[in-house]
Amino acid sequence: MNHPPAVAPARRRGLADEVADRIRDAIFNGGYAPGTQLREVELAAAMDVSRGPVREALLRLEREGLVRSEWHRGATVTDLTPDDVAELDSLRGALEALAVQRVTEHATDADLDRIDHAVALMDRAADEHEMVRADLAFHDAVYAAAHHRRLAEAWAAIRNQVHLFLLTRITLSTTDYLAHIPAEHRELAGTLRARNAGTALAAFAEHRRHAFEILSR
Repeated sequence: MNHPPAVAPARRRGLADEVADRIRDAIFNGGYAPGTQLREVELAAAMDVSRGPVREALLRLEREGLVRSEWHRGATVTDLTPDDVAELDSLRGALEALAVQRVTEHATDADLDRIDHAVALMDRAADEHEMVRADLAFHDAVYAAAHHRRLAEAWAAIRNQVHLFLLTRITLSTTDYLAHIPAEHRELAGTLRARNAGTALAAFAEHRRHAFEILSR
């Protein structure tokens, strides 16, 4: 007796993926600031696609936390509220504490070299958006060096929201960010290489505290 398959056939969703990628890049490059309305008709015309893939892309970005939809406003780029900032900071802190502890215990010399390389990218950043990307690359390298798959997946789940957090920060204090971020991360990398968990945890906590205070003013 033949039984029907347990799952439905997969659908290819390449166009919606591409549209989501383009909108996401535009947000991260400063093209769409927090609070900006994202109108389906305008986006579809700009990308020469129908509204279907745009609608699907916006739903995907909403799941990532980059877009919010309200019945009377439609889709807008997420404008982080004080509660958003506090929740993101506390969750990031919990994940980062585990990552830092594990890096001091399990990272290889090659892992630490990749963290140092991310710091070097900051020294060559041409503008604030490139600096933000280097900042995230540093934290990517830290989570990779922790050698903990589920922790890395948890970081990936909030990474885009942290990117939005950093974009909000540079809007409020671009000069401070550009002036201090490379040195701060060089210090963080140094504490990891020294493999002193207590010192590293304190340094990362202070790094987060400074950013949180700027967004909480």
